[in-house]
Amino acid sequence: MNQIRKYFEEFTKLSDQDWKLFSSKLIEVHYPKKTVFTYKGKIENYLSFIEKGSVRLFIPEEDEDQTFGFCFENQFTSAYDSFITQTYSTYQIETLTDTKLWRLTYKDLQDIYKQTKIGNVIGRKIAESLFIMKSKREQSLLNDTAEERYMKLFTEQPHLMREIPLKYLASYIGITPQALSRIRKRIS
Repeated sequence: MNQIRKYFEEFTKLSDQDWKLFSSKLIEVHYPKKTVFTYKGKIENYLSFIEKGSVRLFIPEEDEDQTFGFCFENQFTSAYDSFITQTYSTYQIETLTDTKLWRLTYKDLQDIYKQTKIGNVIGRKIAESLFIMKSKREQSLLNDTAEERYMKLFTEQPHLMREIPLKYLASYIGITPQALSRIRKRIS
């Protein structure tokens, strides 16, 4: 839980009173590898901080899932559009490794906004970090070649190569696993 406080204190000071209220609302959960914890067609009720592990965001499809995001330790994850609008999610979130999360319900986050001095700053920073992650991916898909997207992943997030199966990486980059294999052979 201290990782979350450290995360927030990188950009703002939390009073002990605000932290006490915020931390009292957190729910600790553990999921084994390959566990879906947010489902398509369900309303996302949690905003989760990853203390340990990694997850992928994907659209489940009959032939092949479409992976469009990954989140790692010290990041927030959620089907955030569903969470903030309280409407059905159009995608799922699954653990890639054994994962420990600290979760906050939608209702509890609203209470934190109302009852703390810092709640709105915390909410804004979480929303900004999730937006930046989404924006970078969209821009990369529009501006970079598949090889450039792979190289960016390799240099910016080398842990991806260790934790994530190639079929998910290929889907994230927007290519087939075979095309990813050719890229990897060409650059090694």
